[in-house]
Amino acid sequence: MSATLTFTTPPPGFSPLVDFVLDEIDGIMGVFSLRAAQAETVRLFVLDASVYLPSYSPEITDDQAEALGLHSPEDALVLVVANPGENGSTTTNLMAPIVVNSTTGLCTQVILDGQDWPLRAELAHA
Repeated sequence: MSATLTFTTPPPGFSPLVDFVLDEIDGIMGVFSLRAAQAETVRLFVLDASVYLPSYSPEITDDQAEALGLHSPEDALVLVVANPGENGSTTTNLMAPIVVNSTTGLCTQVILDGQDWPLRAELAHA
């Protein structure tokens, strides 16, 4: 699977980039490479939260949902940035998920102010 995503505003640290390509990593369900269309060396690894963090339930504002054209929670794909660490450990940023309108590809990285999600949550190994 490959999809084109357009951020409503550049993700933090990637200005002025807004157009990205989401590529599934072969053989690993729910793990993706998110690379800038204009600068292919700019890349993040992201996870489908519904696959790896089924109890993760971030809340976005009505204004954020409207800006993405989301009409129901089922329209959203929630991705979290994965940060590989030493000794095979991986952390995920639960404080700033990337919320994608799965129909249009419009997305934004949302900062979850006032919610108690960690910036570096250890990803449990299966």
